[in-house]
Amino acid sequence: MASIQAIINHAENNCRAHGARLTQKRKRVLTGLLQSGKAMSAYELADYCKDEFGEALPPMSVYRILSFLEEEHLIHKLKLINKFIACSHITCTHKHEVPQFLICGNCQRVKEIAVDKAVIDTLDRHIKDADFHLMSPQLELSCLCQQCMDKAS
Repeated sequence: MASIQAIINHAENNCRAHGARLTQKRKRVLTGLLQSGKAMSAYELADYCKDEFGEALPPMSVYRILSFLEEEHLIHKLKLINKFIACSHITCTHKHEVPQFLICGNCQRVKEIAVDKAVIDTLDRHIKDADFHLMSPQLELSCLCQQCMDKAS
């Protein structure tokens, strides 16, 4: 995996290519997600910025930053646990499948996986057959990671 600074540089270039700016505060929040390696809430990220950089960011500012980072496809919001995670494909330049997330209900570790488009298409067809409309194809599955399984036994 690339260094965090290399990932930040890539993200900054990506933003610039879209006419957006990765400000210092945005870099710090993204760095927090990259360093943690797990999903974090806006409040946890505000604490991280205060502890690591001595900068007190109000949670509402962190939410705005997270919204920007999500729009730039640098992070994902996990609705199941109301936290955010850095995209595992953040440095890739090719198009990716719809993100799917396995979330450990015990330690909150998250794994982003790819699910074949045909699976999503089948789900969408079943949803339409039930007279509903798919708003987001992102799947979040509550799981138990192997490390937590091993600790439990």
